[in-house]
Amino acid sequence: MMRAALLLAGLSTLALGAPAAAQSGHAGHGGTQSAPMPMPEKPAPAGDGDHGQMEMPAGASCAPEHAAMGHCTPDAEAAAPDDAPACPPEHAAMGHCAPAIAPPTMPAPSATGMVGTDLPAGDAPAPPPPGDWYADRLYPKSEMEHSRHAMMLENGAQTTAFLSFNLAEYQVRKGRDGYRWDAEGWYGGDINRVTVKSEGEGSFGEAIESIETQLLYSRPVDAYFNLQAGIRQDLGHGPGRTYATVGFEGLAPYWFEVEGALFVSDKGDVSARIEGYYDQRITQQLILQPMAELNVAAQDVPELGVGSGLSDMELGLRLRYEIVREFAPYVGVEWARKFGDTARFARAAGEDASSVSLVMGLRAWF
Repeated sequence: MMRAALLLAGLSTLALGAPAAAQSGHAGHGGTQSAPMPMPEKPAPAGDGDHGQMEMPAGASCAPEHAAMGHCTPDAEAAAPDDAPACPPEHAAMGHCAPAIAPPTMPAPSATGMVGTDLPAGDAPAPPPPGDWYADRLYPKSEMEHSRHAMMLENGAQTTAFLSFNLAEYQVRKGRDGYRWDAEGWYGGDINRVTVKSEGEGSFGEAIESIETQLLYSRPVDAYFNLQAGIRQDLGHGPGRTYATVGFEGLAPYWFEVEGALFVSDKGDVSARIEGYYDQRITQQLILQPMAELNVAAQDVPELGVGSGLSDMELGLRLRYEIVREFAPYVGVEWARKFGDTARFARAAGEDASSVSLVMGLRAWF
């Protein structure tokens, strides 16, 4: 028992003396003391800045959710490389892409530096038209020239003739029955024509009351109207008169056939006339035609029984049946009235100032 106590006391003495011996041994290695190890700096306290002021690390991309909250700005999309693949036709047809459009190329400038319409007009003569007709190789050239000339005539260079009787009628009047005609004919091409107009009337058993004939040059001013100029000669009761004439005729909107003229006589008398009619088609062959004519004078001409102003007016209504287009009999009614001094001159001569006639006649053209 005693031995155990002594052993424990010796072990405790050795344990307490070991640290002191170690310190004394290190102290004898040198006179300098080892430098203390550096301590890490204390991090600065975080400021009150918000999350938006935090700097993103270099090279970091801006995530879409951060860009939506305004924390960063997304980088601009990189430009498409010049060597981007072309849009194949099959993809373009399905709407997957749009084919690239090649930039326009400018023509190379000339020696004077001008291009396109800046260049001066050339003065070289035009080349001759081709004359190597293939048909001339198979047929005699003289015969083919005649054939080509005929073809050109048939396609606009021909001259034609036309004659029409718009009115050729018998008039049943109060007293003596009468007659009336209104005809027109022309000869020429599509542009230049010679036109002849004739109209007149009279009573059976008496001399012709009036005959009016016009010789005119006619030329179109557009697709629907012709301008006419020439002379007019009047015959019948009273002194004859010759007039210089200028007028027009054509197709007005809504298919009204109209014509008008201004007359200046060799005595200085001035007068004018306008007339027109309209074909109202009831069936393909039955046509109702209303028509009107007005005459105006600038002065009194007592020897002709014409007063100044509106001298006379005629209104008619005729119904025709076209057996063929060129041949159509008709029936109708016509009312005529004289005005002003013209009516006074008629009464002084024992004539009526107004009249109504039943008419029947034929409309034809060739």
